[in-house]
Amino acid sequence: MMNTEQAREYKNGIARLYSQRSQSYDDSAWHEEIARKLVDYSNIAVDSQVLDVATGTGMVAFYAATKLGPQGSVIGIDIAEGMIERAKAKLNDKSYPNVRFEVGDGEELAFPPNTFDYIFCGSALIWMTDLNAALSHWRTRLRPNGMVGFHAFSESAFVAGTVAQSVLSNFGISYLMSQPTGTPEKCRALLTDAGYKNIEVIAIEEGKYISLEEAKGSWVSASHPAPGQFPHPLTLMTSEQMTEAHAEFDHKLETLNTPEGIWNDMTTFYVYGKS
Repeated sequence: MMNTEQAREYKNGIARLYSQRSQSYDDSAWHEEIARKLVDYSNIAVDSQVLDVATGTGMVAFYAATKLGPQGSVIGIDIAEGMIERAKAKLNDKSYPNVRFEVGDGEELAFPPNTFDYIFCGSALIWMTDLNAALSHWRTRLRPNGMVGFHAFSESAFVAGTVAQSVLSNFGISYLMSQPTGTPEKCRALLTDAGYKNIEVIAIEEGKYISLEEAKGSWVSASHPAPGQFPHPLTLMTSEQMTEAHAEFDHKLETLNTPEGIWNDMTTFYVYGKS
């Protein structure tokens, strides 16, 4: 569990990372695709009040707005000012009078209880400092029978991360990544413990081949925040250990390489629960 100062430093690191990524974030067609599926699978009602936590450049928020009538509205929040600036710039080019964006912390929502019919969190739940506390907090901001919906990824997803986890474990380092939400059972348990009901997990198996060079380029670094962990677990390693681990990482990826490349599992869970 992070203390207050650790949580502040951790969140500042995430905000810097995603502000830096804001101008190129929309280049990912995959992010756009899963954002739309998160909304579609919720069967959102037309007059709903929607909160999009960790909205990024607004992919979920903008798409949700297309499903709403004149009485519906969407608020997108993110701790990364660069992301919010990018979302607002996109909003200026679109005709969405029922959408607004603001800088905000998903773990300390600045909204009264019983405000929203839906709270979405696309691809970002694992970045919360305390998953159970965040989900419980969101439930208090939902109206009765309101819905939370979030993405989670299989514990086998993203080959560079899973290989890094395996290598680092040999050095006594626990690198969590998607482990806390890595199975449908874990997702269900999180929502159950946070007081949700009518829980549904839709698992979509997908993936693609990536080049060996691309996989090797995704080696972990202490300069990149570790989801849900602070201080960064790599700070426990010596420079010699890091060099050894990096070499082992490259070697393991080479053993996975095929003429088509390395298979990169991208299995995604679409997780929903009612307040």
